[in-house]
Amino acid sequence: MMSDVKKYIEKRKQIDPEFTEGFESGYASFQIGVILAQAREEAGMTIEELASRLNWNKSTIFQIENNSSDVSISRIERYAREVGKKLYLEIR
Repeated sequence: MMSDVKKYIEKRKQIDPEFTEGFESGYASFQIGVILAQAREEAGMTIEELASRLNWNKSTIFQIENNSSDVSISRIERYAREVGKKLYLEIR
């Protein structure tokens, strides 16, 4: 059964192309942040530890994990490498 929120999103996507584009872009950024946070946790690192290893502020790590839409690819790549991952981009 579809939740009211999902119903609203689906209806809005059908009638508003700008909403769809913004939603998809925002959702992709959200997913990237979640994936990076999970990788950090799997590597056994806290935000503080990762920030120290990268010589970044804790707020930079927080921004990447929670709003990666404003973060450069090179910064995401450095983050991924530090937690033992590789960044792959795909354009469809």
